[in-house]
Amino acid sequence: MIHTRPAVPLEAAPEPAPQPFDLIFIEGFTGQTVIGIHDSELHRAQPLVIDLEAGVPRSLACATDRIVDTIDYGAVRDRLRELLATHRLQLLEAFAQAVADLLLDEFGAAWVRVKVAKPRKFDDVAAVGVVIERHAHEQQALREKRSAAVVQLIGTGLAPRGR
Repeated sequence: MIHTRPAVPLEAAPEPAPQPFDLIFIEGFTGQTVIGIHDSELHRAQPLVIDLEAGVPRSLACATDRIVDTIDYGAVRDRLRELLATHRLQLLEAFAQAVADLLLDEFGAAWVRVKVAKPRKFDDVAAVGVVIERHAHEQQALREKRSAAVVQLIGTGLAPRGR
């Protein structure tokens, strides 16, 4: 009879301790845009209210007192205005994702929470909307996965190639 030791499960690497974030926020930003899925929404601008929080790991600005070491909410406000004027999205979910992407990609946030609401969409409701949260590392992993899938499709001839 051969004696073997019971299998010892390999321990997973411990999760790193979460970093504290400094949160930059904009609350109650209101703008007009064309967005929606119903015909009545696609021909005139309607109000959207945006609340956002962007987390930066231990902001250097606390020590340096320089705007370049944090997220400039004035610049974020300008980009929100531009996004409202130029997007071609129909769903609030997609619009909230576009806001999250600009905070993560352009402003270097590590984490974001974005709330987008249509106030008084219905007579008996104060607002309807969506809240999303995104982490920069998760967004990067998702982009890499999508890129790999596109490359695979091109390799199999299923995806159209550029002309």
